[in-house]
Amino acid sequence: MNVLLISTSECSGGGAIAARRLMEALNKNGVKAKLMVRDKQSDAVTVCPIGNKLPKLLERLTTLPRCGFSHARLWQADIANMGIDITCTREFREADIIHLHWVCQGMLSLNGIAKIMKSGKRVVWTLHDEWPYLGVCHYRGNCTETECQHCPILCGSLPSSIYKRKHTLYQRWHPTFVGCSQWITDQAQQSLPSERVIHINNCIPSDLFHPTDMQQARQALSLPQDKRLLLFCSQKVTDERKGIAYLTEALQKLSLKEVHLVIVGKNAEQIPLPNNLSVTRIGTVSEQEMPLLYNAADAFLTPSLQDNLPNTIAEAMSCGTPCIGFDVGGIPEMIDHLENGYVARYRDASDLADGICFVLSHNLRVAAHSKAADSYGETHVAQQYINLYQA
Repeated sequence: MNVLLISTSECSGGGAIAARRLMEALNKNGVKAKLMVRDKQSDAVTVCPIGNKLPKLLERLTTLPRCGFSHARLWQADIANMGIDITCTREFREADIIHLHWVCQGMLSLNGIAKIMKSGKRVVWTLHDEWPYLGVCHYRGNCTETECQHCPILCGSLPSSIYKRKHTLYQRWHPTFVGCSQWITDQAQQSLPSERVIHINNCIPSDLFHPTDMQQARQALSLPQDKRLLLFCSQKVTDERKGIAYLTEALQKLSLKEVHLVIVGKNAEQIPLPNNLSVTRIGTVSEQEMPLLYNAADAFLTPSLQDNLPNTIAEAMSCGTPCIGFDVGGIPEMIDHLENGYVARYRDASDLADGICFVLSHNLRVAAHSKAADSYGETHVAQQYINLYQA
């Protein structure tokens, strides 16, 4: 069985990382799998580059006037009018299964997706956000539009026409959808009542993410040995969706003498924090550097306002680090409240502060690691996908 996974990127973004890890897990478990990407970022022979960023530029330029030239709204939408034709490649012809992941920003157009489905090959699509079953947005949020007729992001009838076009494709070709959280699985099933939607978690490589000695990790990173370390990381920490404002408010409610905050990600230096807070700001780090950071921390903070199944929570728990997050998306599935972390009331900074206090006063590391090992093991997740491919 040959499986071709499709992703915009190899390493940038949670969906890309999940796709690459699944490809590696499938290969370890006897499946011949390759990952096709526009943005290749390693020398792995199982990762196949294709195309360039011109379709992304053209798609962005077309979208910009429709969102009122708003930079924030621009990155909330994707109209998929441009993309790369993967069906002409040898990898596509040789594949038995075409497995789509996050394919926006000029990777696949709607025409390209239709061509893939019309090929007659089995198509599986893992939902890393809600874009596949919505119109143009990646997360519904508070929007109540059922068929995107009055889109709050893009003007005109385009969002509704894209929504209808997607659903017409699915009704004709019936791809199998996989939600990597039960939350998004349920959301997709409501939007696609006639389609097959199942739930399979992302996998985490245990050879990279596993518990190690906390003090040694701190020493290697030159972090304080005598403080309670809180870790927050994001690809772009200033992204409002990641909830840094609520974290800042929560920290102001705590006694900060014993606390040291570590912020990892792009624009970490731009975050305003309480003056009396001890803090280390680190820019973007590699995937290989993250296990040290997780193991150095007493708790991992993820105050996201929109999220599906954050890789960071699964990674932190795989290292035995308990997590604190809001009750939104797939987060409450990952964190068992008061058992291996704390699930705070949505957008409630006071409860987030209470969660930090709770986790710092309880030893939850063994429980966190146990939950991650049971839920995100590579062999377990790979076998679930193999069963799906063979069904």
